Amino acid sequence: RLTAGPEDGGARPIVPLIHSLVGVHELTGVGTIFPDDEGRPSLHSHVAVGREGAAATGCIRAGVVVWTILEVVLLELEDCTARRAMDPSSGFELLEP
Repeated sequence: RLTAGPEDGGARPIVPLIHSLVGVHELTGVGTIFPDDEGRPSLHSHVAVGREGAAATGCIRAGVVVWTILEVVLLELEDCTARRAMDPSSGFELLEP
């Protein structure tokens, strides 16, 4: 499943647009892993997927299954104090410096 933005950008609570993928797709993306308020690693990743000329983009959510291979390159940011913290107005864990 991909989340491709809110149904209405001005509405609260935020209702995400969910796009379900059917079949095997090519995928490319970028993301970050930062600790949350409790120090646990928290992944945030945006991807673009395609199959037979059709493409979709969005934020990956639980339920994305890798078919055979997913290559991942990790870069470490040393001496970084950024973390994800809950933003009460949006309901999202946002990256704070």
